[in-house]
Amino acid sequence: MDDQNDDALTRRTNFRTYSENFAVRSDSDDEYSTGTGAGAGEVASGKVGIDEAALNYQKAPRVFDRFYNSSSEEEDEDEVSSSSNYQRRLDYMLQFLDRKLSTSSSPDQPLPEHTASGGGVGIFRPPVRAPVHPNRPPSIEVRPHPLRETQVGRFLRRIVTVDDGDGPQMWAGSESGIRVWDLKNDIYSGGKEGEEEGTVRYWESAPVTASALCLVGDGGNRVVWSGHKDGRIMCWKMMDFSSASGRGTGVNRNGFQEVFSWQAYRGPVLSMVVSSYGDIWSGSEGGAVKIWPWEALEKSLSLTVGEKHMASLLVERSYIDLRSQVTQNGAYDNIFSSDIKYMLSDLVGAKVWTASYQSFALWDARTKEFLKVFNIDGQIENMSNDSLMEDEMRMKFVSGSKEKIQNSFNFFQRSRNAILGAADAVRRAAAKGGFGDDNRRIEALVATVDGMIWIGCASGLLVQWDGDGNRLQDLQHHAFAVQSLCTVGARIWVGYISGILQVLDLSGKLLGQWMAHQSPVIDLAFGAGYMFTLANHGGIRGWSISSPGPLDSIFRTELSGKEFLYTSLENVKIMAGTWNVAQGRAAPDSLISWLGSSAADVDIVVVGLQEVEMGAGFLAMSAARETMGLEGSSAGQWWLDMIGKTLDEGSTFSRVGSRQLAGLLISVWARNHIQGHVGDVDVAAVPCGLGRAIGNKGAVGLRMRVYGRVMCFVNCHFAAHLEAVNRRNADFDHVYRTMFFSRPSSILNAASGMVLHLVLCCLLACSMLLLSLLYGSSLPLVLCIAVGVSSAVQVLRTTNAVSVNPVEVVPELSEADMVVFLGDFNYRLDGISYDEARDFVSQRCFDWLRERDQLRAEMKAGNVFQGMREAVIRFPPTYKFEKHQPGLAGYDSGEKKRIPAWCDRILFRDSRSASVSTCSLDCPVVASVLHYEACMDVTDSDHKPVRCIFNVEVARVDETVRRQEFGEIIRSNEKVKHLLEEQAKVPEAIVSTNNIILQNQDTSILRITNKCRKDKAIYEISCEGLSTIDKDGHASDHRPRGSFGFPRWLQVNPACGIIQGDQTAEIAIRHEEFQTLEEFVDGVPQNFWCEDARDKEAMLLIKVGGSCTTKAKCHRIRVRYSITGKRTPMNRKANNPIPSQTNLLRSDFKISGSCDVVHQLRNLNTP
Repeated sequence: MDDQNDDALTRRTNFRTYSENFAVRSDSDDEYSTGTGAGAGEVASGKVGIDEAALNYQKAPRVFDRFYNSSSEEEDEDEVSSSSNYQRRLDYMLQFLDRKLSTSSSPDQPLPEHTASGGGVGIFRPPVRAPVHPNRPPSIEVRPHPLRETQVGRFLRRIVTVDDGDGPQMWAGSESGIRVWDLKNDIYSGGKEGEEEGTVRYWESAPVTASALCLVGDGGNRVVWSGHKDGRIMCWKMMDFSSASGRGTGVNRNGFQEVFSWQAYRGPVLSMVVSSYGDIWSGSEGGAVKIWPWEALEKSLSLTVGEKHMASLLVERSYIDLRSQVTQNGAYDNIFSSDIKYMLSDLVGAKVWTASYQSFALWDARTKEFLKVFNIDGQIENMSNDSLMEDEMRMKFVSGSKEKIQNSFNFFQRSRNAILGAADAVRRAAAKGGFGDDNRRIEALVATVDGMIWIGCASGLLVQWDGDGNRLQDLQHHAFAVQSLCTVGARIWVGYISGILQVLDLSGKLLGQWMAHQSPVIDLAFGAGYMFTLANHGGIRGWSISSPGPLDSIFRTELSGKEFLYTSLENVKIMAGTWNVAQGRAAPDSLISWLGSSAADVDIVVVGLQEVEMGAGFLAMSAARETMGLEGSSAGQWWLDMIGKTLDEGSTFSRVGSRQLAGLLISVWARNHIQGHVGDVDVAAVPCGLGRAIGNKGAVGLRMRVYGRVMCFVNCHFAAHLEAVNRRNADFDHVYRTMFFSRPSSILNAASGMVLHLVLCCLLACSMLLLSLLYGSSLPLVLCIAVGVSSAVQVLRTTNAVSVNPVEVVPELSEADMVVFLGDFNYRLDGISYDEARDFVSQRCFDWLRERDQLRAEMKAGNVFQGMREAVIRFPPTYKFEKHQPGLAGYDSGEKKRIPAWCDRILFRDSRSASVSTCSLDCPVVASVLHYEACMDVTDSDHKPVRCIFNVEVARVDETVRRQEFGEIIRSNEKVKHLLEEQAKVPEAIVSTNNIILQNQDTSILRITNKCRKDKAIYEISCEGLSTIDKDGHASDHRPRGSFGFPRWLQVNPACGIIQGDQTAEIAIRHEEFQTLEEFVDGVPQNFWCEDARDKEAMLLIKVGGSCTTKAKCHRIRVRYSITGKRTPMNRKANNPIPSQTNLLRSDFKISGSCDVVHQLRNLNTP
């Protein structure tokens, strides 16, 4: 559960987690009323939609009784699942009581420990953990963070919520198919056996051949459209969760198929949107934009299942190719050369925006006319061929250079031309903005209800535009790249690559922000009162749309008080071993003595080796390979293979990851039975030798998640020699601060100037290395160049992005729940001679020797390994021995007579702090040392191998039970229910008429009045359906509108907006001359036309809601277009005549409020 791993990054960004203006106090708010209002937004997550869902929420056996008339297999499964959940709660309660009453949690008594000074402050403070994250609103874990290794080929990439009137559904597109969640009934429930642990129950499609890149929901037709990497667009029917068959097993449960699909492009479908007139607009590579008309979609959806192939062919051939139409005019030939990455439907202005990385095109959604094109700066573009000609000339120049290279036979000439050609390519890319302008790249678009368009850029910049493409203002609230945008009511939600989630008002003012995920927030979707965030790792969380708000602290207090109901404790035994092998190879018996003899009782084995391979040539080659992302060696692979055999790899253990830097090697094995709980493996390396560039000294690290908790293991080799204490301390500090397992890409963007230097250095280093290999010279030069290149890499890795406010970079090791340092630290014994040390060792007087230990003294002074622990040493010094000399007599007896020392050590830090030391969600990882010993019988090196066995308790959250507790709070807590009811109130609004007749391009004015003085009202107008009028004036042939789009003869402007308190909005309802329809086949307009001379009637649906609510009150307006000029009655009641003297017709009954409108409209004879 990565919701416990974000505090350090919160400290890194130096911001208030959310607004202090929303603090509300409850009976037990005191411990959280420290000024940040951190919880203020969480409960809002429940708000209106939550309220509805909570009222539907019951204990599992009752929930499904609402949908079944008789018992079924599915109902039995639900009852079993409910029973299992209650049993789990009981087990967790017993665990909690057992922890409170027991005095010892392990039969093996732990060893005494020595703790270094300086811990608990700054970067050496354990990360803050809590049952509910203290620095953000509580959230619903729809899909807990899945392990990366389990998601290969199955990562979720897009989410969308769709509501067809029966309840919201969330659809997700993955690399292998489609998933669906029932947000109305299942959001507080658990999954089924065999599904992902902790995930809300979902439905999954049959596998698809290509990943879904975009999703569009169409509630009007009850379908979802998905665009795929192979160029296909698929149509999926929404699940019928209101019936037993829709929630059954078998094909309906998993493996459902698309309704039909068609080949839209040869390349991928990069973007897709449904316009305000129901057409599907899609974009692909090279500027391709195609429209799939609503008329063709309607015909295809009306066909039967047996006519599926006909539906696909009908839609596939009906497209309108906008690029070909525009470029036929000869102007803007170069506009459509960039990939159409993003699309946006502007309902207010009835326009469609298409965007590449740094430019936009604006289109009329009704006429499909091209309006204008402009760049990210708002400048209108009218590109000529000059820029492309210049690029072509440069490409020809490079091509000519390549021809010369082929004709050259001299090695030096070939090398020179290759380097110059690569340098020229780098220069051209930089000149075109490949580095410098990359942070201006467009990453997300959203249209707000006030008619504004917001753009998110890779630099973190937010740009506001009006509906006509005029740039209004720039804002920046965060330094990292924007990844996603979404809007609900009067709020804008922004997801960043750093995992930060922000909430803004419509003016761009920051209302709150918090760390939503420990991963980029790649998509946002709204439904059921929640804003759902999809993280790059595949996790999905739901946040109340009112966050930050007053409910957060209540939820936080309630959930924290129920911690014992959803806390699960796991026990893991970890063996860590370190050995400086001195460039040798061990006998099998030595590995069995060191690892094999103790591996039978452990779950995870961590091995750190030093000096696997050394030598100037190898170090230079290793440095050069590191710059190109390559690592490893034959010697390192030998060690991995041998250790794998010792551990019975495959049958008993599996290797989860490894990393080598020059002579340093770390690797981790996990026992097969816990393999499903170990993953998200990342590795890192930090060189410390020769200008912090060469790996003869340094560290390699491996980070992984074990039962949802982050553990880091770092294998080190620090500076040698007795007097180099300060250098060893500095090596540790450098490793601790600069070991980065992963970095947001915006850091790379911020170091654009270094990229060019790095590339050139890599080219030079590789060339000189090749020369040295060929001619056996210049090795020192190669080493120096490798140092320069590696230094550039380190500078690049530690360069922080330029931000609005300077921020402190928190080391990633500080964010881990447990950190283990192992290796040859090279700390020696001070103030003692060789002979004295030998005597004390022979007498096993280790207490006196420990007082001379440099590492112990430096830890006590707080100079190194601050806050870390080490078990008391009870074994002889492990350095230095003569190889193959057994016993204590093997200590160095040569000319140098190096004083014996405990160079090889294993230290750790867990979640314990001064305030809490027992395993709980406040202190989720508690480790103790069961064994800490050296293998003195191993003689293959001048160092003895050391091993340490940890007993680790891990506390984790059962997300299924926690979700149920969340729903129970919403359903039963009176304060929550009251606040939700207050937030659910919709401002009172009245509509001026319910009947409108249009004729001869008439325009009528529809007025909506907000009767509430203090609250804003937000309205949205859509078209529920379309009918034709017969000669008797009766409506017939009723057809629902796809995505509630308007018919082409009707223009509604604006179709959505905000009405201030006690104000009136005027909406123009206009007839547009569009009596004929031009048909397209294979993108080519045909010469035949379809005349439609009948009167038509559209049923407009006006939804009025509050600025932050999900419920709305509905008003229906009949709009009739009369071609014949007859003023026929708009209903079948003879005593209801329609006045003919005006185009604006008021209703024939008195309206006192919106509720009266809805109530009386129900009595109308609707089609």
